[in-house]
Amino acid sequence: MSSPIPSCDTMVALGSRTAGGATIFAKNSDRPARECQPLFQAPRQDHPPGDLTQCQYLEIPQVRQTWRFIGSRPAWLWGLEHGINEHGVAIGNEALIAKDSLPAVGLLGMDLVRLGLERASTARDAMELIGGLIERYGQGGSASHDFDWRYSNGFMIADHAEAWILESSGRQWAARKVNADGCATISNRISTTSYDRASANVREHARAQGWWDGRSPFDFAQAYAEPAHPTSFSALGRLARSRELVARDGRRSVRDLIAALRDHYEMGEMPVITASLENERHFSLCMHTDFTCTTASMVAEIPAPDSGLSPVIWVSMAAPCTGIFIPLYVEGTVPPALTIGTTEPAADSPWWRMKQIQDLVARAPERLAPIVWRHFRPLEAELLERAETIAVAETISVEARATAEPARAELLSAFMAQSVARALEATAQVEAELRT
Repeated sequence: MSSPIPSCDTMVALGSRTAGGATIFAKNSDRPARECQPLFQAPRQDHPPGDLTQCQYLEIPQVRQTWRFIGSRPAWLWGLEHGINEHGVAIGNEALIAKDSLPAVGLLGMDLVRLGLERASTARDAMELIGGLIERYGQGGSASHDFDWRYSNGFMIADHAEAWILESSGRQWAARKVNADGCATISNRISTTSYDRASANVREHARAQGWWDGRSPFDFAQAYAEPAHPTSFSALGRLARSRELVARDGRRSVRDLIAALRDHYEMGEMPVITASLENERHFSLCMHTDFTCTTASMVAEIPAPDSGLSPVIWVSMAAPCTGIFIPLYVEGTVPPALTIGTTEPAADSPWWRMKQIQDLVARAPERLAPIVWRHFRPLEAELLERAETIAVAETISVEARATAEPARAELLSAFMAQSVARALEATAQVEAELRT
């Protein structure tokens, strides 16, 4: 485990298990430590017949209409690590090491996240769309900027009503609906045994490869997973921990899921690793290792459409334990500052500024992390409360929404701009104090 190993953790609590009755979706994107991940927003668009869309390595036919979305995009990629669209569909992907080898050209998991957000209006539609694209075009190409690193993908897909887990190996996939208990988590291990939907040849392919004898009950994970790979090992402790935090008794809130993304086991939110590299608990939900770190985080709250409330996405750049979650709305306009960032460090990029804070804290975390928290946490708590007030203020009926959209978008855009401005002011205060 000496090279970067992409890894992530994704969680969902459906409305039956949340305090406000909305679905709450959360993801940590774990990528190479210095891979900038700014935000990206696309409008709803109409496309001419016969149009094509260029993904990272592959060009595929475009659809007639694509939906408005916000996502987190590694600076060198076309696709997204996670995001949410105007219909309240949230998607995040996981690196999975499976038995099928992958070609140099195919769809990346990040391509599939973006395509799902662009084209699907429900979680079920997104699940079927992603599965169909995997079968038709296959997965492939390097998911790393600096070396050839190919992997299959798993996805958590959710909307206000239901959630799906789709896991894959090459062109084969299986998907299961999240059970009625309403909570589920995934990581970098294939966890699907039985399923509700699957690729047409999922069993025949496994039997032809000698991964299933054709007689015993078919188990997707047993047939396709590579459990001995380091990526699978690093997921063991994290998967157990995320299940513990999300499925515990009681109803979950946005604050609970934010805390889960910041978790470092017994150290709480303190960015200190206590277990050795050989121990699965060396790898925490908020990832801090020599080769992989949490580089972006998202918590989405997705209410029912007839509630009159807008889906809200809370985003944090770089490590969430030393960052601040900021509220964003697909209906409004994302402040341009959050979209700044390339592969090279830049003083005007919030991502790179948050990364620098993370690196400074790492020198003496028990002394320096509280400095960060003293500036960021009260403001974050205020933004959480303010977002709840905004949600009530802008609640309108479905019938009235069409005529109210411009004013609604203006209100939400103003709140986002104010929130980002205050977060950047706090960032400047943190930077000044850490340097002294």
